[in-house]
Amino acid sequence: MARTENSVTFLRSDYQASAFKIKKVELDIALNPARTIVVNRMQVSKKMKGDQSLVLNGQEQELISVRINNEPIREYELTPETLTLHNLPDDEFELSITSACAPNQNTSLMGLYVSNGNFFTQCEAEGFRKITYFLDRPDVMAIYQVTLRALKADFPVLLSNGNLIKEEDLGNGWHAAIWEDPFPKPSYLFALVAGKLQAIEKTIESQSGQEKLLQVWVESKDIEKTEHAMESLISSIRWDEKRFGLELDLDRFMIVAVGDFNMGAMENKGLNIFNTKFVLANPETATDVDYANIESVVAHEYFHNWTGNRVTCRDWFQLSLKEGLTVFRDQEFSADQMGGESGKAVKRIEDVRLLRQVQFPEDAGPMAHPIRPDSYQEINNFYTVTVYEKGAEIIRMQQTLLGQDGFRKGMDLYFKRHDGQAVTCDDFVAAMADANHKDLEQFKNWYSQAGTPRVAVKESFSGDTYQVQFTQSCASTPGQDKKLPFHIPLLYKLIGADQREPEKLLELREQTQTLTISGLRKKPTLSINRNFSAPIILDFEQSEEELLTLLREDDDAFNRWESAQKLFIKAILNGRDLDAELIEALHHILIDETLDPAFKDLVFTLPAESYLYEQVDVIDPQTIHQARRRVKTQLAHALQQDWLKAYQFNQTTGAYKADSKSSGKRSLKNLALTMLLDGQHEKAQQLALEQYQSANNMTDRYGALAAMVQNASPDAKECLAHFHQHFENDALVIDKWFGLQASRQPELNRPSSVLQDVIHLRHHADFHIKNPNRARSLIHAFCMNNPGAFHQASAETYQFWANHVVELNEINPQVAARLARALDRWKQFAPSYQIHMKSALKFVSEHKNLSSDVAEVIHKALNS
Repeated sequence: MARTENSVTFLRSDYQASAFKIKKVELDIALNPARTIVVNRMQVSKKMKGDQSLVLNGQEQELISVRINNEPIREYELTPETLTLHNLPDDEFELSITSACAPNQNTSLMGLYVSNGNFFTQCEAEGFRKITYFLDRPDVMAIYQVTLRALKADFPVLLSNGNLIKEEDLGNGWHAAIWEDPFPKPSYLFALVAGKLQAIEKTIESQSGQEKLLQVWVESKDIEKTEHAMESLISSIRWDEKRFGLELDLDRFMIVAVGDFNMGAMENKGLNIFNTKFVLANPETATDVDYANIESVVAHEYFHNWTGNRVTCRDWFQLSLKEGLTVFRDQEFSADQMGGESGKAVKRIEDVRLLRQVQFPEDAGPMAHPIRPDSYQEINNFYTVTVYEKGAEIIRMQQTLLGQDGFRKGMDLYFKRHDGQAVTCDDFVAAMADANHKDLEQFKNWYSQAGTPRVAVKESFSGDTYQVQFTQSCASTPGQDKKLPFHIPLLYKLIGADQREPEKLLELREQTQTLTISGLRKKPTLSINRNFSAPIILDFEQSEEELLTLLREDDDAFNRWESAQKLFIKAILNGRDLDAELIEALHHILIDETLDPAFKDLVFTLPAESYLYEQVDVIDPQTIHQARRRVKTQLAHALQQDWLKAYQFNQTTGAYKADSKSSGKRSLKNLALTMLLDGQHEKAQQLALEQYQSANNMTDRYGALAAMVQNASPDAKECLAHFHQHFENDALVIDKWFGLQASRQPELNRPSSVLQDVIHLRHHADFHIKNPNRARSLIHAFCMNNPGAFHQASAETYQFWANHVVELNEINPQVAARLARALDRWKQFAPSYQIHMKSALKFVSEHKNLSSDVAEVIHKALNS
């Protein structure tokens, strides 16, 4: 339903449990793309006797009938969003509702919809109300039995949650399948899939000796791209058994891939529905990043089986209860899969880069919110990096404070207390505290306060005594002017004082706290917040000499990488070249054969422009873009021969392998190729073309193509045409083709050239704006991931953004709202940019049919 800035605001403090309990749900669904009929029989009871009215949620449905204990009911109140029933029996009763919906008209991809002729559902957060009338809230948990009926020729495969009970032919070309989920679940975990699909399957034995059937369902043309997803699922199951003692609790577990999907995947009980992007892979069409993402997302959704499904959220304010915890679990899984400490360090750095590039800006903008929000207008807008990635960091801090064994004790107690329940973030922290006899009351400020804490560090050294003063603060955020001190775990070590001194933990609880260490012969170099032990901004002015010491000598890989980032930031923001001593240190890192190639790749990847924006008071995007570009070009020229050696040394021969060692070598090799082109090495263009033409995997082919496109190589245009022709029937690869062109850096003498390319591609025959992946590959890639091209001091790019927010608003509000976030921090930009940003925001705000998703983002941006 369209809403304005007067949309209803929901408050966490207003939570009340439902007055009704739904014990069992029986759904009988006759699937037809144009008109699906749903019969919903519910066993309902009042929690207290009396005249409570039952208000059910329902949207975009045709109500056909309502019955109570098989008697027709004609007195009810019906609105576009609710069905209200009065005068209900005090005893348990059967409520039967028959309704109809039109899946083939559902472009929002929420509820029941059709994609490429097949039926799929997406019910989180509030999609079930588009399928049938229901108490659509996470704390109403019921057992489901689902009967699916359809024409067998059109929809031979019928899937739903849980275990398959029965299949039968109904005559007249129709057939049915009955599924039963034995575990109570909220409506957002309901799922069905129907259509022409094919599966690979494997049977494994669980830790306790039970047989489990695993299936990955896809369209038949994609069946040979499913093996990696299956291997990732098995690895996830084994890891969860070993690390947390958690077994798969159903007879079967299914993954289904669909090309039209708003998110990455969905953890519906036993029937996980995935965006094809996170299932399909073979060496020719998927990069190393794709392989890693598939492994991570498959793990994430499987881990939800316990952290989200068996124990779920009481209300949507508690979303991070399941998402932050499960992101932490998938991060730990992926780190373990990397193998060895260096691999774990690479994974940690990658996770922190994402947090800083996306979540830190969110914390500093008008959409800032705690990981457990106090209010919302549209719940879909709270599926954010704050809830997910910052939520994971808050879980990680608890493990740091308690140790891995203590954290496991807390998890065991959490499941013992709350299995089968809908609970809160406080319940989780209480289990951690009680299992370890640890006071975590102050730690809960992380759940209730928005913003990124800053910790100022001041050192002094006198005689043999070294003192460090820590002062914490947190800026005001919307609705929160004053902040209480956080409980911040800081891992630290003194470098150069006594190498035998182990890493230690400082628990910063006070606003100001001092660490004193005596008996030192000289002032040490402080390595603080090691492994990024807390998601904070560290205000610590270490000299370039000290940062170089950490870069050369620190045994914490994260802080070694961090020191290089700080030195790059100094040079970029001060508009100066890197000094000779830093270049020399980087030279030694690049030629050091003992270092992981993936770590080297990260060291030489400059801070993202979005992160650089966080280091200045007023953002001038073109100044930052050009300064960053100059530093990259300097690195390319100064280390030219090293780049050539790195390119040659990191070749991978033989059949493609997606293991971390091979992937790391390819990542460094492709960075070296880009640097050779940027530095105009005489062999660079030939090397890029030869790599593109001879590549036996997508990582190398795409790496060469990207290097050519980003550096305006004369071969780029011809290779782009060849790439499209060769992969024109593979949607995910064509997404890469669109995305590469939308994210290329602008030509120095033609700053609007990328916009013109994007406008041209917008009218390409292969561009389909109704498909979320395709919209993200072009529109979002340009507006949100290419700041150097998007942020021009003219109205053109911002009007392009505004036009597409409005267009997508009519098609898919969730996709539109994500795009709307591109300008939510407009007030932090220089005035010459602000004027055009504000005009574009007002253009969107004046659209008379804005969805609540988009309206909330635009309203908060304009009124921040």
